Amino acid sequence: MLGSIDCMHWEWTKRPKALHGQFKRRGKKYPTIMPEAVADQQLWFWHAYFGVPGANNDLNVLYGSPLFDDLLTDKAPEAPFVVNGKTYEKGYYLADGIYPQWSTFVKAFTIARDQKTMKFKRVQESARKDIERAFGVLQGRWGIIQQPARSYHMNTIKRIMYCCMILHNMILKDQNFDISEYADMYVSPESNIQRTWVERCERLRRKNKELRDRRVHDDLRHDIVEHLWNLNH
Repeated sequence: MLGSIDCMHWEWTKRPKALHGQFKRRGKKYPTIMPEAVADQQLWFWHAYFGVPGANNDLNVLYGSPLFDDLLTDKAPEAPFVVNGKTYEKGYYLADGIYPQWSTFVKAFTIARDQKTMKFKRVQESARKDIERAFGVLQGRWGIIQQPARSYHMNTIKRIMYCCMILHNMILKDQNFDISEYADMYVSPESNIQRTWVERCERLRRKNKELRDRRVHDDLRHDIVEHLWNLNH
């Protein structure tokens, strides 16, 4: 499990009037800007994508996010793992119900129909709160993002958000969070191999199909359900 993914809303009071409708979200007093992030159990931010209009939802943000760019271009490190006796090649993120059923997401069941799925739902939702905790700690540490943004320029707001996330990670590193322990866990593939344009297109098509494979998503979730159930039985 690579981390938990989610989005938050940051209110923007001093926005240009021309952008009011684009960033306005129902239920919010002011227009909002959405950051997408991935955080692990130690609240370390591994991915951040900021500046999307708050009128969008998490799914629309994902479609424009560079989260899987390295995976699609064959630059992401390999992260094979075994669960319930089966080997999977790519790591996964914990996500809530709005995210698609892709091979790299593990979502909780909408309705738990038996004891196995009930336990999985409880464990998944509990672990997925890491990203909520990370957003909460981020806002608690830096009051500037706890209050509505007052800057007029979008680039300034982006730099503020990214700066707060970087400082947050620096604090964790200063508190003996050793990121180097993860460096040797994965082996980078041979992404520097020279390929023709046709080969690159075919590889991109195949990677994109693997990423959106719903069958792998269902199989992985089923195997994790069985794994969790067998831990205590």
